[in-house]
Amino acid sequence: MNETQISRFYRAVPVRLLAAVAAALVLAGCATGPERNPRDPFEPFNRSVYKFNDTVDRAVLKPVATVYRDVTPSPVRTGVGNFFRNLTEPWSLVNNLLQGRIQDAGETWIRFAVNTVFGIGGLIDIAGEANIDRHKQDFGQTLAFYGVPTGPYLILPLLGPSTVRDTAALPVDLQGNLLSQVDDVAVRNSLYALRVVDTRASLLRVSSVLDGAALDQYSFTRDAFLQLRRNQRKDTTENDGDLDDAAEAGVESGPGAAAAIGK
Repeated sequence: MNETQISRFYRAVPVRLLAAVAAALVLAGCATGPERNPRDPFEPFNRSVYKFNDTVDRAVLKPVATVYRDVTPSPVRTGVGNFFRNLTEPWSLVNNLLQGRIQDAGETWIRFAVNTVFGIGGLIDIAGEANIDRHKQDFGQTLAFYGVPTGPYLILPLLGPSTVRDTAALPVDLQGNLLSQVDDVAVRNSLYALRVVDTRASLLRVSSVLDGAALDQYSFTRDAFLQLRRNQRKDTTENDGDLDDAAEAGVESGPGAAAAIGK
């Protein structure tokens, strides 16, 4: 693929995913049974996608992330993580404003300005050291604020856990991601890849615990993810608890592309 084809592919990913998921769900139907979780009417389809994502993760992403963790000094990994988190602040600012959260929007702006100017482009989280809270928001949460129902649980190919509402919000979140605004295709794709690998590396310990503790990893990931999204609607301040980590491990259990769009 040349650069133009690659660029078109990345910009068309959300649309293609939505079309593919819709077609698959029509074929799968809304099969239910006495043991079926009412929040997960598409469980057969979701389990098949989960298995596919897990296979890709174990074959490609996890080994690469392990090497990255082992060869990259911890301070460098911390700086990389801080840099990408800082890039999500402007989109969080927009969504806080859309929800009328003026104070949260103000703190988000302060975080972005301070870390960008004094934190060397966000490599150092100076705002965090100053106890300025992070108020991460996405367009799915904005839709929830205006009463759009969550809809059934969905697992997207390569992207991981989602819901019908969050899947519909995905193209908007992609456009709101600063990385998507980078004109140079090679630079943009390199940054996407680095973010995916860095995020997956940060979750290696959590995913290892999940591998050993969860009898049914699919159900555990689903329940943790849905609980996380409920918590995010109630409290806009990012929570670093075990439940959030477990849910994020599920989100990144595919190739982690969700991280690249700021979800």
